[in-house]
Amino acid sequence: MKNRLFFLSALFFLSISLSGCGYTTHSLLPAHIKKIHIANFKNSINITQESTDRNIYKTYRARLELDITKAIIDKFIMDGNLKISSAEDADLVLTGELLDFDREPLRYDEADNVQQYRMVLLVSVTLKDVAQNKIMWQFGSFAGSHDYYTFGSQSQSDDSAVNDAMDDLARRIVEQTIEIW
Repeated sequence: MKNRLFFLSALFFLSISLSGCGYTTHSLLPAHIKKIHIANFKNSINITQESTDRNIYKTYRARLELDITKAIIDKFIMDGNLKISSAEDADLVLTGELLDFDREPLRYDEADNVQQYRMVLLVSVTLKDVAQNKIMWQFGSFAGSHDYYTFGSQSQSDDSAVNDAMDDLARRIVEQTIEIW
């Protein structure tokens, strides 16, 4: 009798634990969407603009729009929910434009030297469902950023901060595509 009660109790708890809470690692994408094409981002930053008091920390990085495109492609590959494809075979097409690349000062020391910056990449981005010929989502201003120190044990170079900001931007775009429907 005790063995039967133990067996039934174990079976009951096993069935409850296997039923789960409904959480899944799969995306909420519609069934017809399997492939995505990421078009090369366009660079719309005006590099001839003069410095002002507001944009004294303006920076420029050549081919940044191509690095952003590559970071987004890499993030989609790492995510694995959508396959990267050519524009002709794609179910979704992601297009974008680099609008701004900025290094904003966040923290100063006693001598008014900048100790911490925020690297910001601002893009406009559109995701289109090719099969249904409709815009799934569109943002005129979508940002990726990274805060970093210039001195001390946590200091980071500008190049490293740009890479981290690109990674943040790519992660946000993939999340927007995969999770928000």
